[in-house]
Amino acid sequence: MTLPLAGYVILDLSHVLAGPFCTMTLADMGAKVIKVERPGIGDDTRAFPPFKDGKSAYFAALNHGKSSIALDLKADADRAIFEELLARADVLVENFRPGVMDRLGYGWADLHAAFPQLVHAAVSGFGQTGPDAKRPAYDMVVQARGGVMSITGEKGREPVRVGASIGDIVAGMFLSQGILAALVDRARGGGGRRVDVSMLDSQVAILEHAIALTTVTGKAPQPSGARHPLIAPFETFHASDGLFVIAAGNDALFEKLCIALALPLDGDDRFATNPARVQNARLLKRLIEAVTIEHTRAHWIARLTAAGVPTGAIQTMDQVLKDPQVQARNMLVDVLDRNGRPAFKAAGNPIKMSDAADPTTRPPAPELDGNRGEILRWLRGG
Repeated sequence: MTLPLAGYVILDLSHVLAGPFCTMTLADMGAKVIKVERPGIGDDTRAFPPFKDGKSAYFAALNHGKSSIALDLKADADRAIFEELLARADVLVENFRPGVMDRLGYGWADLHAAFPQLVHAAVSGFGQTGPDAKRPAYDMVVQARGGVMSITGEKGREPVRVGASIGDIVAGMFLSQGILAALVDRARGGGGRRVDVSMLDSQVAILEHAIALTTVTGKAPQPSGARHPLIAPFETFHASDGLFVIAAGNDALFEKLCIALALPLDGDDRFATNPARVQNARLLKRLIEAVTIEHTRAHWIARLTAAGVPTGAIQTMDQVLKDPQVQARNMLVDVLDRNGRPAFKAAGNPIKMSDAADPTTRPPAPELDGNRGEILRWLRGG
């Protein structure tokens, strides 16, 4: 089975999370990813905990299956190697602050003139244009400035950061989409393009209900905890042994929920439509919990699932990793060491494609500069 990106070469100048997440996705789909790192230091995440046998599990989770070569892009000899790599690559991925690549002599205009078929994919905090283009950013900065933190958390309490680094990860996802679109365009006869993805833009792009509410009502939404601001019932509920979720997203599902809970709300105008249920969401929660508190989460999840009502447990990460559905979908894979033995666990590839392998293991994460000889032989046809 041939992976869809087999034969494509990605030159990865990125570090930490947004860029490496993007190139990991491309590697999982078959691309050859060559990681260009700083001599002696490498990607910052090589020093990120947790560690096992002196190696970073964080680095391995994002960089498995890639190759590494250390190059000083201010040194003539290393620049010559880098330019040989550029000539063979389909895509260059970088996440430097705007202006850095230009100062190195590898800005978009220079790259496009020298390598007209090369796709230059850049991810940065604020993008290549605009008044704040050159400002630094990390995940928490864009979660805050992009509005995500303003709607995350409990009402009346301080805003909180989303637990996963969605500022970086969502930008990496959009970057991979942009790269694939540019490669499709190139295959149709176009040349290389620059793909410019901003972490801030990416946060704005995922705020579907917040943008709709703000532009229609003129009021910015506030944190609503686990409750959806536009749908009810769509939140957490107490059972006798803790919390679980119910997501009745339309009138038909609400009717099924009421039947499953033996909740006599037919004909009650306060709950007859979704807007009415949203208006009376607190009262509705109390009425539902008066029933659900009588039995366990497992009892209600089984009963509501049988009734066709979307529901689920709130799982901790150790429970997620043991979830039969997660395991059945190969979403936890082994990253091997140099001897072919399992060394780390990492998330599997969520993109499942027909006639494409979905192996249960991943090749090792590279040692810093560990593939120099192999890469140089490949460049020179050896």
